Amino acid sequence: MSEKNHLYLVDGSSYIFRAYHRLPPLTNPKGVPVGAVYGYTTMLWKLAKDLHDADGPTHLAVILDHSSQSFRNEIYDQYKANRPEPPEDLRPQFPLIRDATRAFSLPCIEMEGFEADDLIASYTEAAVAAGWDVTIVSSDKDLMQLIREPAEGPHVDMLDTMKNVRLGLEAVNEKFGVAPDLVGDVLALMGDSVDNVPGVRGVGPKTATKLIQEYGNLTAALNGADGMKASKLRDNLIEHRAMAELSRVLVELKSDVPLIDALDDLKLGSIPPLPLKTFLDEHGFRSLSAKLDLGATPGGPPTFPRANAAPVTAPAGPSTPTLPAMPPIDRSVYECVTTVEALDRWIAEARVAHVVGIDTETASLDSVTGRLVGVSMATAPGRACYIPLGHGGTDMFAEKPEQIAMDVAIGRLHALFADDAVLKVGHNLKYDIGVLAQHGVTVAPYDDTLVMSFALDAGKHQHGLDELAKLHLDHICLTFKEMCGTGKSQISFAEVQLDRATEYAAEDADVALRLWKLLKLRLPIEGGTRVYEMVDRPLASIVEGMERAGIMVNRDYLAKL
Repeated sequence: MSEKNHLYLVDGSSYIFRAYHRLPPLTNPKGVPVGAVYGYTTMLWKLAKDLHDADGPTHLAVILDHSSQSFRNEIYDQYKANRPEPPEDLRPQFPLIRDATRAFSLPCIEMEGFEADDLIASYTEAAVAAGWDVTIVSSDKDLMQLIREPAEGPHVDMLDTMKNVRLGLEAVNEKFGVAPDLVGDVLALMGDSVDNVPGVRGVGPKTATKLIQEYGNLTAALNGADGMKASKLRDNLIEHRAMAELSRVLVELKSDVPLIDALDDLKLGSIPPLPLKTFLDEHGFRSLSAKLDLGATPGGPPTFPRANAAPVTAPAGPSTPTLPAMPPIDRSVYECVTTVEALDRWIAEARVAHVVGIDTETASLDSVTGRLVGVSMATAPGRACYIPLGHGGTDMFAEKPEQIAMDVAIGRLHALFADDAVLKVGHNLKYDIGVLAQHGVTVAPYDDTLVMSFALDAGKHQHGLDELAKLHLDHICLTFKEMCGTGKSQISFAEVQLDRATEYAAEDADVALRLWKLLKLRLPIEGGTRVYEMVDRPLASIVEGMERAGIMVNRDYLAKL
């Protein structure tokens, strides 16, 4: 192991949200939800075990948000004001994060009035000043401001444990197009809808990056607005200068917060097995508990099993959780999104929810060649929209309704659909993945309710969306025939009036999200999680890729069989 100190700072608050949506909804023997806690615990185990690797930690601390309020709310009272309450089954898991950290005998640091990001920045600066390397265990874009790779001296990088990749200067440049010290300037111009940072109206990521690249920094870009040619961008930069300057203050990481624990107190040593064993058994984390009984310890190399170790009694399986109440399906409340502002609002809502139901509408049933007509999204049961993109007749004189330009909408949706912090949920997503792939859009991570249903109830009934809606939700969906007709009078979905198209398309996304909330609870209880997550779900994108690229067949070899 290297003699140089290497501090790992775990962004515990953000990790629990990611783990919540990426892992199945487990409950402990007492019926308390612990799916996110299990994901967090396995991550800590791996990090502690990496102590003996060349780039592993010598020191480690978990950093948490103390509350939803910080000094930024005193500066701007609307900061993070649009964030909804955490999901009901996630709330009881927050204190368990602290319990898990203590079970590993690791420092757990939080401070009233400051966000976890501020504490991470402060510990990073202190460690760098002491000559230590730092790894920030997070994928939060705001923390990219701290990355540094000097020719000599301490390095600061980030580790995304969900993807098992390290993020350095190349990742910063790929995402923002600027060096880490200018990331805050880009964020100040583009704003952040998740945190309700205002930015400059009409300035997105690409424009913000271009301005900082051209002018060098935020102040220069704002000062240069007067000399720009007349345009909406020029007017917005002048009109919203105060908002940009306020935003720069909000996105700045405070790096001089007093350190609660000294750097040397964060040293990562051997982890006492007893408190960890107690915690693992209490919450039914049997695989990790079994490793301890076999002598494996996360803080060091495996040891021989204890001769007098008592047999492990398997804890009771998870209790059956109760499906939360959902509002009745009301198609009249669905929104038809025809402006960029409305689309940005829905995308921000999806990021805050960390899960979004999606569906695509096309002019034909071939996912490889079918023309994309629109996209629907649902951020909560009863909260859905339709984004028309290709409605109207096919000839040049046909009247086309108001809708967002395809390239503009795709650019925004691509960032959301590829965001690994937002789970995409759909029914028969293989089709939608193929349709969106035509436009260079990646969909990940995802859950497919058709595949989930088949994993649970193969052979019992049909698994189409309409059948499952009737079976599980006692709801009858609108049919394609009702929208487009049949026979010679049948029309393309692109010709359906937007009000009717919205009811049909948004309903599909809404129903898929509702089904997911039910089926995801059944998977771990009925033993379907392993097959679904390791076999069935990954095959959807693999088979879609084969359909799109085609396969090569060796006729001579086949003839010999």
